[in-house]
Amino acid sequence: MTIKKQTSCADDFETDAISVEEAQKRIFAEIDPVKGIEKLTLRNCLNRFLAEDITSPINVPSHTNSAMDGYAIAAVDLPKDKEQSYQVSTTAYAGAPAPEAYKQGQIIRIMTGAVMPEGTDTVIMQEMVERNNNTVTIKEGHKKGQNVRYPGEDINKGSQILSAGRQITAADLGILASLGIGELHVFRKPRIAFFSTGDELRSIGDIRGGALKEGEIYDSNRYTLFGMLKNLQVDIIDMGVIRDTKDAIRAAFISASEMADFVITSGGVSVGEADYIKPTLKELGDTHFWKIAMKPGRPLTFGCLNNNGSKSWFFGLPGNPVAVMVTFLQFVQPAIRYLASGNIISPITLQATCTSKLYKRAGRTEFQRGIFEQTTDGKLQVKRTGQQGSGILTSMSIANCFIHLPMESTGVSEGETIEIIPFTGAI
Repeated sequence: MTIKKQTSCADDFETDAISVEEAQKRIFAEIDPVKGIEKLTLRNCLNRFLAEDITSPINVPSHTNSAMDGYAIAAVDLPKDKEQSYQVSTTAYAGAPAPEAYKQGQIIRIMTGAVMPEGTDTVIMQEMVERNNNTVTIKEGHKKGQNVRYPGEDINKGSQILSAGRQITAADLGILASLGIGELHVFRKPRIAFFSTGDELRSIGDIRGGALKEGEIYDSNRYTLFGMLKNLQVDIIDMGVIRDTKDAIRAAFISASEMADFVITSGGVSVGEADYIKPTLKELGDTHFWKIAMKPGRPLTFGCLNNNGSKSWFFGLPGNPVAVMVTFLQFVQPAIRYLASGNIISPITLQATCTSKLYKRAGRTEFQRGIFEQTTDGKLQVKRTGQQGSGILTSMSIANCFIHLPMESTGVSEGETIEIIPFTGAI
């Protein structure tokens, strides 16, 4: 006779919990990127995701020009064995047509960006010459074509510059402006609705009954989620705290699914008698998984809500504040980026020497909070923040990375090299 083990948040392995990698795979397989497109002026496109490939309508630079302030000359007239003097015939300025053509035995003063005068192919930096009134003396050792920029050297006309799905950076804005492109088609922002559940939760400013009563706590998760969502390119719908009743949660689900691409909750995804998230999700949609072999963040639910033929994807995050942040960063943030762009963006990982002894049992992935820094010899080292309980939100506040311990890991000794995931993006 086999007796099934009763599991808890402290258990190291559960046969019905899927791996982090499998959970991520299922999420990406289910989500469809947004299709809506809007046209915006260039300055409003920063950090938005391109909905079109961008090709250059012009060459950059558009003409052969000087890369330096100096003197334009024909290479055939450069000094060979000894210094040589030339008469300055005219000056070429940026933004103006090229001046008179070059004449042998003379030299033309030229400014950075100015069109190279006819007959010249080389520029001598002004610091490399001696000038006396209208006479310039140049020493030997210069090469043909130095300090000259050619048409299309940076960008060729007709070449693809940016690809659809790219998140536009400040440098991209500059490139696009240099091409004379003033408007872009970008994907619309994903719409994200979120709420907390729990009769013990009080919102800041809630004057119901004055001070907190015994058993009540302030809702921190909505503020954490708001902060992480605010750092992403999304439209945010904060639905507040929803009471722990089946009718209230059902109504919130229906309302959220009518407004949003993603619905995110915190709390209420375990199997307690007062947890209505999972049964309501089953009634209104589908559950794709509800438990992950990871710490913190084991009780994570992912599914979808069906709304008149359309779908809203659902993430039911745990109630503990650290678990909320860990699961958001590992699953929700990549999913939002995929929803917004159609691209799977992998997190940056680094190798660092661990200066703390870390305890762990095999059977689940752990994301411990760490602080990494660069040593005087240029190497990275990392230490644990201290207590790692899923309710200790200060561990996330002082941390700047996750220490990633894979399923098979049985702990880390001081001095070992381990993988860290620096905090980027939403945090």
